[in-house]
Amino acid sequence: MQKVFSFGFWNFIASRILRNRIPIILILIGITVFLGFQWKNMQFSFTEANLLPDDAPINKQYADFEEKFGSDGNVIMLATDDEDLFTPKNFKAWQKLADTLSTFPEIKSVIGIHNLQKLEKREDPKRFEMQPILESDAISEKQIEAYGENLFTDYPFYDGLIFNSETKTVQTVAYMQDSIVNAKGRKIFVMEKFVPLIESFKDENSIEIHVSGMPYIRTLNSQNIVDEIQWFVLSALLVTSFIFFFFFRSFRATLISMLTVIIGVMWAFGFIGLLGFEITVLTAVIPPLIIIIGIPNCIFLINKYQHEIKQHGNQAKSLQRVITKIGNATLMTNVTTASGFATFIFTQSELLKEFGILASINIIAIFILSLLIIPIIYSYLPRPQDKHLRHLGKQWIEGFVEWIVKMVKHRRVTIYFTSVAVLGLSIIGIFNIKISGSLLEDMPQSADFFQDIKFFEDKFDGVLPLEIMIDTKRQNGVTKLSTLKKMDELKSEINEIEELSPPLSVVNLAKYAKQAFYNNNPKYYQLPTSQEQTFMSPYIKSMDNMENGISSYVDSTGQFARMTMFMKDVTTEEISRIEAKLLPEIDKIFPKERFEVTMTGKALVYQKGTHYLVDNLILSLSLAIILIALFMAWMFRSFRMILISLIPNLLPLLMTAGMMGFIGVPIKPSTILVFSIAFGISVDDTIHFLAKYRQELKANHWKIKRSVYPALRETTVSMFYTSIVLFFGFSVFMISSFGGTVALGGLVSATLLFAMLANLLLLPSLLLSLERSIANHKTMKEPQIKIIDTDDDENEKS
Repeated sequence: MQKVFSFGFWNFIASRILRNRIPIILILIGITVFLGFQWKNMQFSFTEANLLPDDAPINKQYADFEEKFGSDGNVIMLATDDEDLFTPKNFKAWQKLADTLSTFPEIKSVIGIHNLQKLEKREDPKRFEMQPILESDAISEKQIEAYGENLFTDYPFYDGLIFNSETKTVQTVAYMQDSIVNAKGRKIFVMEKFVPLIESFKDENSIEIHVSGMPYIRTLNSQNIVDEIQWFVLSALLVTSFIFFFFFRSFRATLISMLTVIIGVMWAFGFIGLLGFEITVLTAVIPPLIIIIGIPNCIFLINKYQHEIKQHGNQAKSLQRVITKIGNATLMTNVTTASGFATFIFTQSELLKEFGILASINIIAIFILSLLIIPIIYSYLPRPQDKHLRHLGKQWIEGFVEWIVKMVKHRRVTIYFTSVAVLGLSIIGIFNIKISGSLLEDMPQSADFFQDIKFFEDKFDGVLPLEIMIDTKRQNGVTKLSTLKKMDELKSEINEIEELSPPLSVVNLAKYAKQAFYNNNPKYYQLPTSQEQTFMSPYIKSMDNMENGISSYVDSTGQFARMTMFMKDVTTEEISRIEAKLLPEIDKIFPKERFEVTMTGKALVYQKGTHYLVDNLILSLSLAIILIALFMAWMFRSFRMILISLIPNLLPLLMTAGMMGFIGVPIKPSTILVFSIAFGISVDDTIHFLAKYRQELKANHWKIKRSVYPALRETTVSMFYTSIVLFFGFSVFMISSFGGTVALGGLVSATLLFAMLANLLLLPSLLLSLERSIANHKTMKEPQIKIIDTDDDENEKS
């Protein structure tokens, strides 16, 4: 009864597909048009990838900081170390650039050497006034030269902010409006106004200029992602179609497959727009991923169709068997692959959730498209000619099949020894894997903006903002001299850390106030004593309302202070070392009963998110393994078979992890997906082999030896074809300029190649070696819906 139901279900599906070809074609066209209209809703992400849940403590700390002080990632910096800057021509060109920049409504304020202000002491009433250091625009050559000579020594307040006195580098700092930092307006401004302005400046002047800052970096990096999507899709199509044609030597089969995956890509973009998801560095991978996964579906379906044609020549019967026989196995492989991606839905990271949802939906969609389009198109075409079937008997592929069979039959000890040796080496490599969560590591290192990042790291100790927020737990607690001294003590500790720039804070202002009180003598740039603070009090109060004055570093209540520094591009290990050094000092300087001090900033949040992703990798991979194990249990009802099916798929993952340790590829947000993606895809080969193996078991009265070799001979060709397509398909990602995408492509390709060999050599070897343990068919009870064998002509007729 169950057998009839199983056969009847797929026979029903096949008959409905082949009898309703026109309605199905119209439905597919309608869905494609509908999803095509959703493309207009696609938008690219304008915020940093938030790898952590919204309620994570470090996210809450950063949100609290932004509420009090605004965004820490709103600064664009233009710098030069050109020795000829302090000449009338170059100085005026530099000033004109800054003045033009300040006219844009997207820019809140611009500070540079052209408009630096100094504090001047006034007596009636007692106050400080801000006065320009350069008195007029019509300055002489001597004035400019004198300004250049005195700038680095007379105004230590601006050291680290506008210039670096050690490297003699100057920079102009532009603060963007907070409202557009994480909005579409940022991209429009940077790409359509700012970049053309910089290019024009370079064309008109000989001054060497370097540009950086998080809004600029993020925009150009996002634009690179946009530019690469089209190349990924095009390259994936070209590579997979070339390999497909090489194997099948049929333009017709190649074009049908290309049509199928192109529609799949159109659907993928449509689902992104329909669900309202943004295109990120992860979701940008999905369209080419659909091509790479869709082509193996086409290979299995077309290869089976041609096998059937070669066997009996009946086109109708061949199409029926393609759907009923391969359709079932392909459904299972796509469901398991989709399940591997779907495990990301159970993480608390929105970035991974969206990737998991889109990937799993589109994998099922490409399966449906393959199952419908290929049989329907072939039903309208004449029967394949002999030249289209010649690839089925090629000597080189037959030689490969015979080599596999020979190894399994006579070299099982060698296979086991090699597997154990590889496992041992992999475990050694795994202990050498490092974790990296750098914001900049995966960016295209050949890009001009990345080279500028290195310039700023060399001249200004980095571009990644890092903040320390101090809660004094009382109003106006920041301005107390005791608090300022504690902050200055912490500043001394920070100055000893090579990866961090000297911090900017209210301490700098307090020191500058004392310098101004003593007629701007730079030797008085230090904290005032308690006595000096008393008679300086009326002067300091006058600074409260100054633009970019004390309000930049202290909140409106005087309870909270910030210490702003910039960080070089460091690894997760290095940031942990920095925290391990700083946090104990912070606790010693600021007692917890009187102060609450937190480290925050976009770079730190991203670093912490990497550790969270590692935990989620373990969760998602564990879920994927459990899902596959449950599927195998449903399929074979045998615990031994679960183990046998999982071993050839877990070993390649361990091999890849070991390889990462040996060649120095760290675990990071981009490479963390390798394992779940590879496991979800590689298990497809196991299912195809075991599905055929199960059919052979039934036909051979549960005799394993008689079943393994026929199953191996029939599935090896398709598994080899699909694995080669997947290998070269994922290798397409290695053309990326993003280091993480390159690593993702290379590692997945290698894992899938290992998985093919494991499924062709290790899996059948295990079945044969454990023959006595699993030979009893009573341990392999029938599932409710069985893998069907439609070779029974009587069943087909019924």
